[in-house]
Amino acid sequence: TYEKVCRYIARESESVVVSVEYRLAPEHKYPAAYEDCLNATLHFMKNIEHYGVDPACIIVSGDSAGGNLAAAVSQTLASRSDLPKLRAQILIYPGLQALDFNLPSYQQNRAVPLLLRERAAFFALQYLNGDASHVEEVLEGSHIPADIRLKYRKWVSAD
Repeated sequence: TYEKVCRYIARESESVVVSVEYRLAPEHKYPAAYEDCLNATLHFMKNIEHYGVDPACIIVSGDSAGGNLAAAVSQTLASRSDLPKLRAQILIYPGLQALDFNLPSYQQNRAVPLLLRERAAFFALQYLNGDASHVEEVLEGSHIPADIRLKYRKWVSAD
């Protein structure tokens, strides 16, 4: 579904675009998609001379769930001294947190098609464990123990 978009980006930016077809949930639970993306990126970076790409110009990007995967791959690679450093990560409406579906952005966009708040929670559960039967608990916030919520409120809060 992204071939035309990738060809457009490659042509307009005069760059090499590598698009990763990763395994999808619920058939393939976490960390399958992450491992696919990481392995493809590692292969590309370790064999970069075959692609004619400047090692200082590598960017990892993704949208939606792919944005989440791009962020995870970027974090994993940040500490690798045996590989070129990523120049950037481009995250397009990434799914980055599933701790609190009651933050202002979820409330403000709760009824905005295509990814309604309930659907976002459903897909997050599908991605993590393939079982979306706990959507209501996730939407209420009862899926996170109080001590964990307290620990992460500095980063995940309406403030």
